[in-house]
Amino acid sequence: MAWEGWFTLGVIALCFSLLALGKASADIIMVGGLLILLLVGILDPQEALIGAGNEGVVTIGLLFIVAAGLRETGAIAWIAAAILGHPKSLAAAQLRLMAPVMGMSAFLNNTPVVAMMIPAVNDWARRLQISVSKLMIPLSYASIVGGTLTLIGTSTNLVVNGLLISHTGTGIGMWEIAWLGLPALLIVLGYTVIASRWLLPERVPAISLFDNMREYTVEMVVADDGPLVGKSIEEAGLRHLPGMFLTSIDRDGQSMLAVSPKEQLQGSDRLIFAGVLDSVVDLQKIHGLNSANNEASWLDSPQHQRNLVEVVISDTNPFVGKSIRKSRFRSHYNAAVIAVARNGERLNQKLGDVVITAGDTLLLETTEGFTNTQKNSRDFYLVSLLENSGPVRHDRAWVSLMILLVMVGSVSFELLTMFKASFLAAGLMVLTGCLPGGVARRSVVWQVLIVIAAAIGIGTALTKTGAATVIAEELVGLAQGDPLMTLVIVYLLTVLCTELITNNAAAVLMFPIALTSAQQLGVNLLPFAIAIMFAASCSFATPIGYQTNLMVYGPGGYRFGDFLRFGLPLTFLLGAVALLIIPQVWPF
Repeated sequence: MAWEGWFTLGVIALCFSLLALGKASADIIMVGGLLILLLVGILDPQEALIGAGNEGVVTIGLLFIVAAGLRETGAIAWIAAAILGHPKSLAAAQLRLMAPVMGMSAFLNNTPVVAMMIPAVNDWARRLQISVSKLMIPLSYASIVGGTLTLIGTSTNLVVNGLLISHTGTGIGMWEIAWLGLPALLIVLGYTVIASRWLLPERVPAISLFDNMREYTVEMVVADDGPLVGKSIEEAGLRHLPGMFLTSIDRDGQSMLAVSPKEQLQGSDRLIFAGVLDSVVDLQKIHGLNSANNEASWLDSPQHQRNLVEVVISDTNPFVGKSIRKSRFRSHYNAAVIAVARNGERLNQKLGDVVITAGDTLLLETTEGFTNTQKNSRDFYLVSLLENSGPVRHDRAWVSLMILLVMVGSVSFELLTMFKASFLAAGLMVLTGCLPGGVARRSVVWQVLIVIAAAIGIGTALTKTGAATVIAEELVGLAQGDPLMTLVIVYLLTVLCTELITNNAAAVLMFPIALTSAQQLGVNLLPFAIAIMFAASCSFATPIGYQTNLMVYGPGGYRFGDFLRFGLPLTFLLGAVALLIIPQVWPF
C-alpha cells in the first residue's frame, strides 16, 4: 500500500480518536479530516464533495422537513397524547411508550421523533410518578430499532442504500429490511420490559425542569365547537399538567374554586390556571382551548406568523396601575396579554382583572417584528422571544398526515423512489401551509448532513488509495475465504465503529471495505450492505454511538456506564439474531 493509503488510515484514526474523546463536534472533526485529504492531494474537489450530492444525504434533509410539518400541525403531539394514556405499572408504561415510537420511527427520521417525545415523556413520568430514567433509554432504543423496519426509518438505511445504488445500480425495497427489523423489535420490547427493573437505574435528571421557576396566571376558554366539550377535566388531560394547576372554572358568571377531575367541560368555560412558563406554552397548543384574551384575534398578522414573547414591565410603562382589560395593550403594542407572573405570587383572579404593576412579567402573543421594535424600549426592562412558540395549525394536522401516507404509499408500491417521494412530501408541506418556509429551512439539522457528506468523501479516499482493498484482503484472510465469517467480521467492526463514533460515519467508512471484500470473494454485495445497515443502527452500548442516545442522556439523568450495562447484552443478542437471518434472506 502506498503512502496515500497509510496517510488516509491515519486521518481516519485521528478522526475516530477525536470523536471518541469528544474533543469537538462531529461535523468539525469530519470536515477537518476531509480538508486534510483535500489539501495533500489525495482527493480532488469533486471527490471531496461527492457526499453533498449523494441521494441518501439529500433524502435525509428532506425528511427533516416532513417531520417538521407533522410537528408544526400538532399531528405528532396528537398521536403522542392519544397513545401514552394512564398505565398502571412500569412494564405497561414502557410498552405504551415503545410500541408507538417504534411505529413512528419506521416512517419518520428517529431524531425528530425523540426530540418531540422527550418533553412529553418527562411530563408523563411526573404524572405517573415513575423515574424518568426508566423511560428515556427505552425511548431512544425504541426509536433506533423502529428505524430498522423500513428503508426510510433511519438515515443509516438511506445512506447505505444510496451507496448501494451508486455502485450496483439497484437498492432495496421499502420493507425489505423488515426481515431483520421485526424480530429486532420484538426482542427489544421483551428485553426492556424484563431487564429494565434490574439494569436500568432509578435516577432524576441533573436539572429539575420546574425548580425555582416563576408562576404565571393564565386564562383559557373552551371552544364551543372544540373536541374538549363534554369531556371531564381528567379526560381532557388537564388534571396532571406538569408544573400547572387548574385553580378555578368560571361558568356563566359563577366561579368554581374546588374543581373535581370528573367535572365535565362546557363550551365557553373560562379556565384559570397557575403554573410555569413551559406549561403555559403547552396550553396554547392544546386543540380546543383558546386564549381568554380575544384581542389576539385582532392582531394585524396571520396566526402562523405570531410568536410568544416574555416582557418585564418597567416603572415608566404607561399602563402601570391599569387592569389588563382596560389597558390598550393590543392597539398600542400590537400584542395581546396571554399570562402574567408576579414575583411568585399566585393571582387567583381573571386575567383581565389583573392590575399591571412595575416588575410584572407578561407573556404576550405578538407579531414577528415586536422583539426588534421593543427590545430597547423604556416601557420594558426585558424583552425575550420564546423559540418555537408559534401557534400550532391544528386545522392542517390531517393534511400533514395525508402527505405522510402518500409518501409512504408511493414508495411502498414503487411508484416513486424514496428521493422523489420525500422531495414531493417536503414541497407539499410548505405549499399546503402545514409548514412556513422559514421553519422548513430551520428544521434541517445541517450538522447531521455535514457529518454524513464528509464521511462519504473520506470513504472515497479509502477506495481510491487502495486502503480498503488491503483491509478487505486482511479480513478475507482472517476469515480464511469464508463469506459467512467475513460477514461476521464486517458486522462486528461496524458495531465497534458505531459505538466509538457515529452510526452514519461508521456505515459510510465500512461500506468500501465490505464492497472490496465481496468483490474479492466473488459473492453478492447485498448481505454485507444489509449487515452494515443493521449493525450501524444497533448502537445501544454507549451514548455517543447514536444521536438519540445523546439526546436522552441528560434528560434521563444517566451516566456513561448505564448504557454499557443495559445496552451491551442487547447489542450481542441482536447481533447473533442478525447474523443468523441475513445469510438466509440475502444469500451470498
